[in-house]
Amino acid sequence: MKFILSIAFSFVLFGTAIGQTIDTIPQLLQEVTVMAYKEEPTKLSPINISVLRLNSENYSNAFNLCDLLSSTAGVSMLSTGNGIAKPVIRGLYGNRILILLNGLKFDNQQWQEEHGLGLTSFGLSKLELIKGPIGILYGSEAIGGVINLIEESRPIANTRQTDFGLTFNSNTLGGMIEAGYKESKQNRWWRFRVGVNNNADYTDGNRQRVLNSRFDGYYLKTTYGFDRKKWSSTNNYSSSFNRFGFIFNDIYDFVEPDSRWSRKLSENPSHMVVLNILSSENKISLRKNLLMNINLGVQSNLRMENEGGGAISLNMHLLTFQNLIKVVYKINQKHTLIFSNLNTFEDNTNYGARKIVPDARLQESNVSANYELSLSPYLILENGIGIGEKWIKTFFTATVNSPDKEIAPFSKQSPYFDFFSGLTYFPNDHFNIKFNLASGVRVANLAELSSNGLHEGIFIYEIGDPQLKNEQIYSVNFFLNFNTRRFSFSLSPFINFFADYIYLAPVDENWFGFPVSRYKQQDAVQYGGEVSVLATITKDLSFKITYAGMNSQTKDGNFTPYTPAQKITPLIRYNFKINSHLPIQSYTNIEYNLAQNNTAPLEIATPEYALWNAGCSSIFQSGDKQIEIGLQVNNILDLAYFDHLSRFKNYGLLNIGRNFLISLKMKL
Repeated sequence: MKFILSIAFSFVLFGTAIGQTIDTIPQLLQEVTVMAYKEEPTKLSPINISVLRLNSENYSNAFNLCDLLSSTAGVSMLSTGNGIAKPVIRGLYGNRILILLNGLKFDNQQWQEEHGLGLTSFGLSKLELIKGPIGILYGSEAIGGVINLIEESRPIANTRQTDFGLTFNSNTLGGMIEAGYKESKQNRWWRFRVGVNNNADYTDGNRQRVLNSRFDGYYLKTTYGFDRKKWSSTNNYSSSFNRFGFIFNDIYDFVEPDSRWSRKLSENPSHMVVLNILSSENKISLRKNLLMNINLGVQSNLRMENEGGGAISLNMHLLTFQNLIKVVYKINQKHTLIFSNLNTFEDNTNYGARKIVPDARLQESNVSANYELSLSPYLILENGIGIGEKWIKTFFTATVNSPDKEIAPFSKQSPYFDFFSGLTYFPNDHFNIKFNLASGVRVANLAELSSNGLHEGIFIYEIGDPQLKNEQIYSVNFFLNFNTRRFSFSLSPFINFFADYIYLAPVDENWFGFPVSRYKQQDAVQYGGEVSVLATITKDLSFKITYAGMNSQTKDGNFTPYTPAQKITPLIRYNFKINSHLPIQSYTNIEYNLAQNNTAPLEIATPEYALWNAGCSSIFQSGDKQIEIGLQVNNILDLAYFDHLSRFKNYGLLNIGRNFLISLKMKL
């Protein structure tokens, strides 16, 4: 450990630094994305898009995908320990954020705060992030933003590649081991990847163990792709099994502490998630100026809770069928039309003794049209509309909607309408302005409409309301980026107007001594933005500072839950070479979070804190092998702190203390 410390601090003292934030790196203006409804450089789109590549440079504190995303200004992480986390984009999370996997919507019952995505960076090459509504393509739920998970790229034609990877966390004495193989022969290619993730309980900045914060996972991914004349197809299958330690108010009374580095989860209370996903992405060139994309997918999500002793109580299975069809018609150099059709069918079934929401079936359809006009080589306008409907039918489920309960089985159909209008202006390589007006709709989810049960993790009895209206957002987004070889400036303000914002509110009721909360709605307003400045001192030394802050309140003047604290992040990067064959990229940053006293009723305020992080990485050749290696030290000073978006603060539990993360990947 002393040897690792000496290496880490030597890079810090050498002047190293800058964390891998992704929102304003100038080179990303030329990044070709596959996000949303087309593939193009980001500067050609009026949408605010960021890209994060996954490599040894940016595995900082990467216990999960949300750790990686939270390095982006305006993105935070709602967490229940290291293993369970949800992305928060400008204060919105859960069903207000859409996750795309293999081009299709990922649905994993994310309406529960104490459940995470169940996804890792395993087998991914990069993440693409949209801030703001994009409901015209993806229907309801895409009102706060979209996160697109991009799988690793296909191998070069007629080549094969084997790789091995390892990440290690000192605080949890765990990490991930993975291995993959991919090969391409003429017009066909395939891959196979397996991985195991395992972490023990973490310790906080006071060196106190947080009992049962352990988690593990097992992963498998396979792909088969081919090209046939005008048809290109990529077919993916992924399977995973995750377990996350379950922590509640009296965990220390309920669970007897085991050995410090124990991974035991079969007896301890835990969440368990089994995912199986099969998808097919197809591109068909009908004519030179007419392209059709057809995506098909099936997702199986089995979510269980072991409340101790191995007995399964909550046991829910969500089965989802999807298709997304897009047609891109390029009329000429100035005019492009894009049509899309999304269809989803879901079946939610309870198998356990404890139930929170009833058995249900859900169906959604959405059609949209988007028109792109190039007024000049540097000014592009876009306008789009979308219409859709979502149908939810619940069935009799004992203890949830039986005759003795206040919510009976129901059938509800909710039509909706979306629009998008925006422009992007880029007169030269240094300047880019984006502006858009967009609406989005979120149909109340199954829990908000029909829940009637005790959430034992938070000891609150939740009751839904079948009469909830659609949640509507009207969003104004602006983006300015100016960059030269030595200087870059980025500004991204926004304002969101919500009609019928849905939220969970405590009421003056109790259920056998447990407090009751009900879903309600009223209008709300959010506003804020992100600013960053990047100065390149030399080709190897740069300095950057980023600010993100926002405010979110309902009409009655109360703040909405889990509004992120204002955050300022100064960073420094320094690149150098030990010799001609060993380049080093290094960074250090300070994550300064201001005190957050703008809290929802019964929410806990949090004081300010600052985390010091540092790290280094290198990619080099050794014979015919490519090696990527990285070392990060997070919370160097071992600070004891509460993050405002940590649900653990409700139990008086602190966030993770000092952690060394080592990553190694070898490609043969």
